[in-house]
Amino acid sequence: MENPLLGHEPLPPFARIRPEHVEPGVRELLERSRARIEQLAALERPTFATVIEPLEELQHRVSRTWSPVSHLNAVLNSDALRSGYNACLPLLSAYQTDLAQSEPLYRAYRTIAEQESAALGPVQKQLIDHALRDFRLAGVGLDAERKERFKNVMLELTQLQAKFEENVLDATNGWSYHICDESELRGLNSTLIEQARKRGHEQRVEGWILTLDQPTYVAVVTDAESETLRRAFYEAWATRASDQGPNAGRWDNSGVMADILRLRHEAARLLEFTSYAEYALSTRMAHSVHEVMEFLLEMARTARAAALKEFEDLESFAGRKLAAWDVGFYAERLQRSRYSVSQEEMRPYFPMPHVLTGLFEVATRLFGIRITERQDVPVWHPDVRFFEIQAADGQPIGSFYLDAYARSNKRSGAWMDECVGRKRLNSGSALPVAYLVCNFLPPSGDRPALLTHDDVLTLFHEFGHGLHHLLTRVDYPSIAGINGVSWDAVELPSQFLENYAWHPDVLRRISSHVETKVPLPPETQARLIATRSFHAGLQMMRQLEFALFDFRLHAEYDPAKGARVMEMLREVRSEVAVVPVPEWNRFPNSFGHIFAGGYAAGYYSYKWAEVLAADAFAAFEENGVFDSKTAHRFLDAILTRGGSRDALDAFIEFRGRRPDVRALLKQHGILAPGELAA
Repeated sequence: MENPLLGHEPLPPFARIRPEHVEPGVRELLERSRARIEQLAALERPTFATVIEPLEELQHRVSRTWSPVSHLNAVLNSDALRSGYNACLPLLSAYQTDLAQSEPLYRAYRTIAEQESAALGPVQKQLIDHALRDFRLAGVGLDAERKERFKNVMLELTQLQAKFEENVLDATNGWSYHICDESELRGLNSTLIEQARKRGHEQRVEGWILTLDQPTYVAVVTDAESETLRRAFYEAWATRASDQGPNAGRWDNSGVMADILRLRHEAARLLEFTSYAEYALSTRMAHSVHEVMEFLLEMARTARAAALKEFEDLESFAGRKLAAWDVGFYAERLQRSRYSVSQEEMRPYFPMPHVLTGLFEVATRLFGIRITERQDVPVWHPDVRFFEIQAADGQPIGSFYLDAYARSNKRSGAWMDECVGRKRLNSGSALPVAYLVCNFLPPSGDRPALLTHDDVLTLFHEFGHGLHHLLTRVDYPSIAGINGVSWDAVELPSQFLENYAWHPDVLRRISSHVETKVPLPPETQARLIATRSFHAGLQMMRQLEFALFDFRLHAEYDPAKGARVMEMLREVRSEVAVVPVPEWNRFPNSFGHIFAGGYAAGYYSYKWAEVLAADAFAAFEENGVFDSKTAHRFLDAILTRGGSRDALDAFIEFRGRRPDVRALLKQHGILAPGELAA
């Protein structure tokens, strides 16, 4: 029977994929790919058509075969799937490193760049430039011994990063809170309480069982009146996969983090970079460690006074000193007191089906696309939905899966990932397909899922990433969609689209009370919009704390001193933190963005791209937020280009100038030093 991972269907056959297919399928695919690479590397007269296009096809095939495996490991984790996934990580790491360290292929790309220069278009030249850069960053120029060591380091890192993520998932699933006294539930929404009651019934215990999934954690620390409950959840969440907290030492990531940092530094030094941060910046908009540090510190200087004042006001409102598990609770009440707006009270106005319809209308008005649902596509869970995107003339553009709700054995957080990349090669064509994943509270009974406005922002954010992947017009997979885009610019489309979830016209379209069907009243809209700058200083300082911690950890790593993870975090917090945290907080141990994801020495990208996004949206505000000319400029300069053009050049093409930080400060109501309020 044919392995479903090796078929040629346009979409993954999720109904037929089993854990036992994973390792045999990947081994067979890589064996075939290696044989083809040997043929390509041996060609005496390499050309773009005979070497580069076939390699693009090979990488497309590897990516689309591995994509459903990696995805299922994140959204439907099991012991059997995890075993197959982990068995393949060293195979894929070795394959990618061997490919990137191939001296014959490196020479072939250089030959093609020199001999076909006049015949190549700008996109093809950019593809070659990226490939040559990546060859160098993979150690193609190293001697045999150092090349082999680099390969082994990459392999170890792949395995360690997977282990980090597994520990966080196991720690999250490994804790729950049993409540017997109903009064402890005061403040929590009815959907959450009903789910906790059902869970208790299923486990044959009296009362309610709350789990540590992300929406439950956020709801508890924001809304639970019981300080005991808030503290228990905060401690369990903030000590996941660490040597502290209720499961201390059971899934401890401390050693994993130390090894990851050591190996990243070693990899950078093998390539003669001074640090991993310097190595990471070789593919980004920011050009130096100094530039990133100055950016972060300047933002911190700008926002600190506002953040200190906000926290002082919050403690004054609470009438006491606040612990970390109190901040969200009292902030929600202060916001409610000041604006008569509560995230929980917003839920009835944002039923998921209506929000989704409104979101799609925004995309249609901006970019002229049409989005329709298909229900005959195999999916991995009954909650998952599938949508197709067409151009105004009916031509298919791409499609995406939406997996919106939290459940056990699903990674926390929200993300967009590539299922299938776009390609248009002599060997054939493929339209892009994306995964959009969130962790919202699921529907309850006959009621649809009800979102907070924060959830709405998350949905818009991930859909922005999706549009970046799906609306690309680049034909070569390695630089189509989000591929090849500078990491500190990849958040631009996602953060740009969030702005629409704050606009009155859009709020009216995406809101419909679950019972009365009435949209959010204008006065409530106005109060909600006013909350956008609520605690903007505190939120910015929190993001800057994470970014500085990440960047300094990778820029200042010293093998003689070791990882210094908690020591570095204390140093950063002493300089920029406003909200105090307990000594036993082990936030880094679950910081998957930098230890398991792609944001190592790159968490600053969120704030960097937020500047780009605010400035881009300001262009729409100048001309009308649905102005078709501005929207098509954004589509042409940013969304369709993928990695085929330098990110700064693309931004300048759209905006007519370099980015300006003042748009972001204005958006958040934060004044630059020396600036007077109007």
